[in-house]
Amino acid sequence: MVVGGFQNVFKIPELKKRIIYTFVLLSVYRIGVHVPTPGIDTVALASFFAQAKGTLLGLFDMFSGGALERLSVFALGIMPYISASIILQLLTVVIPHLERLSKEGEQGRKKITQYTRYGTVILSIIQGFGISIGLESMSSPGGAPVVLQPGWEFRLMTVITLTAGTAFIMWLGEQITERGIGNGISLIIFAGIVARMPNAIGNTFGLLSTGEMGIFAILILIVLMLLVVGVIIFVEQGQRRIPVQYAKRVVGRRMYGGQSTHLPLKINTSGVIPPIFASSIIMFPATIASFIKVPWMQSVADAMMPGKVIYELLYVGFIFFFCYFYTAVTFNPSDVADNMKKFGGFIPGIRPGKRTADYIDKVLTRITLGGAIYVSAVCVLPSVLITRFNVPFYFGGTALLIVVGVAIDTISQMESHMLTRHYDGFLKKGVGRIRGRR
Repeated sequence: MVVGGFQNVFKIPELKKRIIYTFVLLSVYRIGVHVPTPGIDTVALASFFAQAKGTLLGLFDMFSGGALERLSVFALGIMPYISASIILQLLTVVIPHLERLSKEGEQGRKKITQYTRYGTVILSIIQGFGISIGLESMSSPGGAPVVLQPGWEFRLMTVITLTAGTAFIMWLGEQITERGIGNGISLIIFAGIVARMPNAIGNTFGLLSTGEMGIFAILILIVLMLLVVGVIIFVEQGQRRIPVQYAKRVVGRRMYGGQSTHLPLKINTSGVIPPIFASSIIMFPATIASFIKVPWMQSVADAMMPGKVIYELLYVGFIFFFCYFYTAVTFNPSDVADNMKKFGGFIPGIRPGKRTADYIDKVLTRITLGGAIYVSAVCVLPSVLITRFNVPFYFGGTALLIVVGVAIDTISQMESHMLTRHYDGFLKKGVGRIRGRR
């Protein structure tokens, strides 16, 4: 039935056009990843990054699809846009003007999007200048400088190049969202992560050919990978449905309401935000230590590298904190309860108003605990596989959550296009449809 669903995709001209458009723009992005920034010794830079795995630079390089390691025109990737979006989302709770804009519908969203673009450019300029300064102090393990001709000309050129590259990626993402299929920004991150899969597969077969890994160990690894992906798909679509009843009300000569529905609460409400924030905070000392060669800083950085006990404990602790923090920022039980009461809705057995808000908050707190445990387990998995079982590639963590989540969202959008045109989706009739994360 899945094969039939994919055959139906190409029977819809509009959907076919959107998919081709998406692939073309993603190809443009992947080509740009290989266009280098002027004034860089790429060999010395590659040698430096080989020593920087596990630092904040390594994390950013993963989200940029290897562009930072090559210092291409897309070296900053889409991270400045994501950071600006998160900052605007958090400020919406604090600043009344932004809160009013968020409630003004399409015009308000356009204004917030415009602010996000401005924030992206500002963050790109700051990060680009910081990278140019840091590059001038970098050298390969053999002592070769990364920057061929340091100075203000190189710094300005780097800032302009990297900022323009991020702005172009942002434009690509918006075009994919508007004219393609799926969320453009998420698909760009998805493409960067998936592009590293051939290299990981090649390393695995290399170890198999040299006898360092046996065929039995590889089969167990494949089964484990499929199991983990299945668990992520199951949990990402998991919901706690709170039943909601709407009372009947008469308007003129017509009667409205009286139907039963539900309030869906996702198990993982915060998505991939907690592990991204947690990784950034914990890896910051290791990144600083790569520039400042001080013995005590080196000791702290070594203790906070992935695979070490202190790192893993802090990582899990920060994930729990940000799961609850981000959920509290983005979901307000009081507003939900007030809206339900305004339209005559109530939870059976719970009094409308504050009692309803307290009940929703209680349920949300419990399922967020399960979501935090799930996210922590997936994010700690790569360290366990690499340090304990000598797996030659990074499997799990934030990258896997992004890949699976984006795949679910994209497939759900494709299925919606097919169902609205009376074509069967990817699943059989009677089986629950694929739900996106939003």
